[in-house]
Amino acid sequence: MPKPLAGPKSRRLFAAAAKCIPGGVNSPVRAWKRLGGQPLIITSGKGARITDADGRTYIDYVLSWGPLLHGHAHPQVVKAVQQAAKLGMGFGAPTPSEAELAGLLVKAVPSFDRVRLVSSGTEACMSALRLARAATKREIVIKCDGCYHGHADHLLVAAGSGCATFNQPDSAGVPAAFASLTVSVPYNDLAAMEAAFAKHRGNVAAVIVEPVAGNMGFVPAAEGYLKGLRALCTREGSLLVLDEVMTGFRTAWGGEQARTKVTPDLACFGKVIGGGLPVAAYGGRRDLMEHLAPLGGCYQAGTLSGNPVAVAAGLTTLRLAGGKPFYVAQEKKLRVLVEGLKSLATKHGVPFQAGCIGTMWGFFFNDRPVTNFAIAAQSDDQAWTTWVSAMVRQGINLAPSPYEAAFFSSAHGKAEIVATFAAADAAFAEVARGR
Repeated sequence: MPKPLAGPKSRRLFAAAAKCIPGGVNSPVRAWKRLGGQPLIITSGKGARITDADGRTYIDYVLSWGPLLHGHAHPQVVKAVQQAAKLGMGFGAPTPSEAELAGLLVKAVPSFDRVRLVSSGTEACMSALRLARAATKREIVIKCDGCYHGHADHLLVAAGSGCATFNQPDSAGVPAAFASLTVSVPYNDLAAMEAAFAKHRGNVAAVIVEPVAGNMGFVPAAEGYLKGLRALCTREGSLLVLDEVMTGFRTAWGGEQARTKVTPDLACFGKVIGGGLPVAAYGGRRDLMEHLAPLGGCYQAGTLSGNPVAVAAGLTTLRLAGGKPFYVAQEKKLRVLVEGLKSLATKHGVPFQAGCIGTMWGFFFNDRPVTNFAIAAQSDDQAWTTWVSAMVRQGINLAPSPYEAAFFSSAHGKAEIVATFAAADAAFAEVARGR
C-alpha cells in the first residue's frame, strides 16, 4: 500500500467524521477515492495557500472549487463579511445589498435583463430549466455527456465530475421517468445535437451547456460550437441556457458569454459571485424572467436566497476584480504556469495536455487534445494518480479527480509558480519512471 498523503491528525479526524457523515465527507469528490481515500483535513487558508490539520502548507489550485478569485481570506472580503454579519445574519426580507449585486450582474452579463439570486449552482440550473419549460411549454432538455449541472434528479444523466470519478454515469434514486426527459449528446458535436433535435422536434425546451466544460476536466467549446448551438436553438424555438456556474467571472468579466460574444436566453452563475459563500444566480431576458412568481406562474423560492452576509462576500470579490483588465493580467501569469508544465512534461517524455482561459485551467495525461468526455476518459489514470500524489507530497494541492478543472487566483504569483514547477519536475520524473 502506498504511504497515505494525509498526516496522522487528518486521518484521525477523517475517521471520526466517517462515524457520523456518510463516507466522512459532505460532497463525494472530497473523499479522495483515487488518491487513497484519506483526504487532507484543512484548517485554514491565506492567499494562495492552505494548511491542513497536521500543520502542512500547500499551494492551492482548488480554491474551494473555484469561488476564491482572490485567494483565501482576502482581507477586504473578510472585512465585508464581518461588517455584514454585525448587522444581522439574515432577514428573509429584501435588503439593499442583494439589489446591488443584482444590478452589478445585470450590467456586466450580456444576457441578463433580470436576475434571481439563489444559494447554489444546482439550484440555479434546476430553476433555469424549470423556467425554460414554463416559457416554452415543452418538456425535453438536451445536455452534453460529461457536463455536470448540479445534482437535480433530471440532470444526473451522463453527468461527469463526481459521477465519473466513482464510475457512476447516473445516480441511484433517480426515477426513469425523470431521466427520460433529459437527452445527452457528446460535447462539441453539432451533428449529434442536430440529430437530437430532429428526434424530439417541437418538444425541446432548452439546451443546457457549459461554455467551458469543467466537470470532465478542462475542455473549452470548440471554435463555432456555441454559435452553432445559438443558431440551432433560435431556429427550433428552444432556449439556450449557458451554465456559467464555473466560468462566470472566472474566464472573463461578465462570463464566457462576454468573451465569446454568444448570448444565451438564460444563464446560470455561481461560485465567484459568492466569493466563497453560498450565492448563485440565474437570469436572462425580461420576458422570460417575468414567468417567475410573483409575476408569473413558475414557482421558485429560497429562505437564504440573497443572504446579506453571503452577498457581501460576492460583491466585494467582484469589485476587487473590477473588469476586463484583471482577467488579462491574471491569464498572462497563468499561461506562464501552464506552458511551463507542458515543457516539463515534454522534457520527461510524458504525454500531457494543458490549457487555460482567464483564471481557469486544467490538464490531461493524454497524447491528443481533449474535446469531449469520451476522449477525457481515455486519459492515463495511472499517470494522473502518480503525478497528483507526488504533487500533494511536495505541497501542491490539486483536485482529487481527473475530471475537475483547476483554478488560479490573484494571490498566486512568481513564488507559487516557481515552487509548482519544482514539484512538477520531480512528479513528471516519477511518472516517466513508472511508464
